[in-house]
Amino acid sequence: MRLLRNLLRNPAGAIGLAMMALTAAATVLTPLLSPFDPFALDFANAMQPPSALHWFGTDNFGRDIFTRVLAGAVYDLRLALICVFGPMAIGVLVGLAAGYFGGRVDALLMRLTDIVWAFPFYVLVLAIVGVLGPSETNLYIAFFIVNWIGYARIVRGETLLISRLEFIEAARVLRFGRLRVMLRHILPNAVTPALVYSMSDVVLTVQAVAAMSFFGLGVQPPAPEWGLLIVESIDFMREAPWMTIFPGLAIVWIGIAFALLGEGLSTALKPKG
Repeated sequence: MRLLRNLLRNPAGAIGLAMMALTAAATVLTPLLSPFDPFALDFANAMQPPSALHWFGTDNFGRDIFTRVLAGAVYDLRLALICVFGPMAIGVLVGLAAGYFGGRVDALLMRLTDIVWAFPFYVLVLAIVGVLGPSETNLYIAFFIVNWIGYARIVRGETLLISRLEFIEAARVLRFGRLRVMLRHILPNAVTPALVYSMSDVVLTVQAVAAMSFFGLGVQPPAPEWGLLIVESIDFMREAPWMTIFPGLAIVWIGIAFALLGEGLSTALKPKG
């Protein structure tokens, strides 16, 4: 509750939280906001411009774009959050173990990290999904293999610093078990920078998911994923630019929301002097 209060006191955090709450409410209330089925075809009303009936217009199959953009939020946010916080959990544990135990454990885990870090992010994700085949499940696998590296490095560095502080030395003198020291004393302090970083990582992941759909390696049709909506509209940009504009604006909206949340969390979680 203290974190929420601190977040709401920060203008950027409050705006980002409000934008996310509005997005979540819109996705939940989609049946009330729109009478249309996001998958229903209506060729008689294909490529209709925005109007009082179709707020964002219709696509080349007559599907209501407003409804599909709202439905796409479920796909993109689910993908982004799982592809960020799943790898984050792995990276936090790896970084915590490497920083606390040091020595051979640190060397082994950091060499593994360096091996994955050596490959460009998009190249490695494209290669993994290309080998496994395009699907939502394989996207999860690719991101879980690649996306934990940054968190491991962040938490390792924080753990190395925190392990030298007096309260950790006191815990060792009192003969607290290693697991207790790691999980109860070091982890809560070391995870804060990783949590702030995760907000910007969500933005990058939403963009990466959209890019994977653009290359045909992400979520497959007829799912209303935002990147896929943009891909499907490329051939109609002159005749129906709204087919591209509104999914693109949805990606920008989510990007701004998480960027503001990250800035708010950075301030809210900053130790008070």
